[in-house]
Amino acid sequence: MEFLLIALQKATQVDTKQHNQRLVLRVIYDQGEISRAEIARITHLTRTTVSNVVTGLMSEGLVAEIGQGPSAGGKPPTLLHVVDDARQIIGIDLANRELQGGVFDLRGRMQRHVSMTADRSNGEALLAQVYDLIEQLQALAERPLLGIGVGTPGLMNVDEGFIYDALNLNWRDLPLRDLLQSRYNLPVYAVNDSQAAALAQFLFDNPQKATSLIVIKAGQGTSAGIVLNRRLFFGSNHSGASEIGHLRVVEGGEPCVCGHFGCLETVASSRALIRWARSVAAVNPASQLNQFVGAPEEITTETLLLAFQAGDPDLNRAIVRAGRYLGAAAANLVTAFNIPLVYIAGSLSRFGDALLDPIQEEMRQRAYVRLAETTQIEISRLGQDIVMLGAASLLLMNELGVV
Repeated sequence: MEFLLIALQKATQVDTKQHNQRLVLRVIYDQGEISRAEIARITHLTRTTVSNVVTGLMSEGLVAEIGQGPSAGGKPPTLLHVVDDARQIIGIDLANRELQGGVFDLRGRMQRHVSMTADRSNGEALLAQVYDLIEQLQALAERPLLGIGVGTPGLMNVDEGFIYDALNLNWRDLPLRDLLQSRYNLPVYAVNDSQAAALAQFLFDNPQKATSLIVIKAGQGTSAGIVLNRRLFFGSNHSGASEIGHLRVVEGGEPCVCGHFGCLETVASSRALIRWARSVAAVNPASQLNQFVGAPEEITTETLLLAFQAGDPDLNRAIVRAGRYLGAAAANLVTAFNIPLVYIAGSLSRFGDALLDPIQEEMRQRAYVRLAETTQIEISRLGQDIVMLGAASLLLMNELGVV
């Protein structure tokens, strides 16, 4: 019993030390520049405790002194700041036609970027590409790596980083986190790509300081990430309420990769829009789409953007149609969660107001009136880096506790 009490006391001391370290580091991170005395005032820790914690953080290179602040009558205080490039983080996005990865600093600024066309012919080939992507990014890192964050499509157990089904990647029952941690000996965190997008939106483009928001990500697939009361919402099975792309919205519709027909993904995703455009270009040689490619099968999202900018009327109607289906999904989410702030991300968001207007109109027609009147739907300003940024943020949250 005496040994157990000693072990518990040691565990408590370690927990307290880690808590104090994270608390102090977060205050310095949030404040930008701050003195030890001000940290003690904000955290309610003793000045001795703050001084000891700061000494430890400085020895790790995470915090440095940057000069003196204004004097309040006595000796000017020495100011501290977080060394933004003390560590770097790898953030990976596996949700698009191209696999993408970035090396980020501790403020979420991308320092290096690597992309490669995904080989989706089989799951093993794609996993080998993920290894290649990470190893290229490792070679580009110039500071010690804090870890690896991954945003991936599919249904997963976030606590274990275990992917049950990632249909677009041909992965089933894949222990992704364990594979990456054993290979690279670094902390690894993995979430659904829409959850990564929601985390990035909450942390880096949240001017209203909203405590809850929804990100609908419409790209290669379609899903939704939810921040509820400042925390990512994962649901009771720890995977997240994100697979809205596999809700049936069209009776007797197109077949979906999930095995059903008429899912949201089959009508409101970049893949659905590309499939539609290729069929139009094939049967109508006069289509504006054929001006930008040599053959219909060469049409990509970039082709669609060119045709959109050229004012293709058929494409505009297809975008409106996709927007209406996304608006119906938004109405369901807003009504179910009572969250009045929705962002649209993913490659379809690049169509801007042409997509946003029908989303807003459909949401207003379908959601409970009072909720619809107070709900804002906007295009995310974080662009195509949103998943990588959110994935990198997982390390800031879990390893340093600064966000």
